[in-house]
Amino acid sequence: MAAGKRHGINSGCGIVEAPGQSKRDLLHRFSFLNLPVSYIGYYPCLLIMTGVAIVDRLTELTSFIRASETGSFSAAARELGLSQPAVSQQIRALEKRLGVRLFDRTTRHVSPTEAGRRYLERARDIIERIEEADRSVGCLESKMCGRLAVGAPASFGAGVLGNYLIEFKRTYPGLILDVALTDSFVDVIAERLDVVIRMGTIDDDRLIVRKLGMMERRLAATPDYLDRIGRPRLPQDLAEHDYLLYAHVTTRDIVPLTGPGGEKAEVRIRPTMCSNNSLLNQQALLSGIGIGLGHKVILDPLVAQGRLEYVLPDWHYAPHHVHAVYPSNRFIPLKVRRFVAGFTGHLAAMGAFIDDKKACTSKETAPAW
Repeated sequence: MAAGKRHGINSGCGIVEAPGQSKRDLLHRFSFLNLPVSYIGYYPCLLIMTGVAIVDRLTELTSFIRASETGSFSAAARELGLSQPAVSQQIRALEKRLGVRLFDRTTRHVSPTEAGRRYLERARDIIERIEEADRSVGCLESKMCGRLAVGAPASFGAGVLGNYLIEFKRTYPGLILDVALTDSFVDVIAERLDVVIRMGTIDDDRLIVRKLGMMERRLAATPDYLDRIGRPRLPQDLAEHDYLLYAHVTTRDIVPLTGPGGEKAEVRIRPTMCSNNSLLNQQALLSGIGIGLGHKVILDPLVAQGRLEYVLPDWHYAPHHVHAVYPSNRFIPLKVRRFVAGFTGHLAAMGAFIDDKKACTSKETAPAW
């Protein structure tokens, strides 16, 4: 009898049952992976009868993932506590079984081929599901652990998300927070982020998008600036003022406003500074060199402290949708679900959200996150 059939290994064209084990038995045995049916076709080699065989396959996947991420078989071997020849042999066996070349190799570096990049995305998913299954029994819910990678816009992350992150870490000390604050668009999947907070409209169909609420935006300036230059009484007065333009705003040098009676106004402003970093824009705003736009939840404390003053308080800039964004090719772990649920409650408690029905929404995608 062939080795594959003796051990119940998939021969490449279907599951080969070991004595006393049916396909249903095999599927049930690995149901903890919670994989869609398409994965079974894509990874038939995972449906293996013996413990030794399944460990071999998972070891190959782990070596493949680490080699892809480090760009070196030697580096992958060091991280995994294996020899370099052992990792090379595992990769060759994996390529032979799949019938494709997974890496482009040079004497100093390896990089995934196009097929390797596709396989890497799915392989990570497999390993992460198994790790999450381990954690579900190895970590009590009150002691969630492991890496949680979070992304957010710079000023929003520092001014609003920061306090929540600290409290979340205190609640779950076993978590390792990996936080990326930037106003630039990033590839959520390529950067291996678990969840990203984004504003505006999101059109990437690779992502799972959960709407958290709507946030109001206002114009503001320092009292000193307004004392020197004057306080605008009408939207048209903005044309005579220095304006701090956020580069990701899609309307660029046009400021669209809605009045207390629903009337609309569009004013062409005079940018005195343009920046793609919201933290720098906030610093410039607080220095008193012009009028700028910000989220009300960030501006409110600064206004209460007397450091800023709202400009045209009866006129409103279109609010932003706030979203939690997940990679669509991965399931959502417990730690991510708890993070998002807690952050939504945190924003609501701050009074950050406004009623959707009363809002005149914006299709802007900025801030990028």
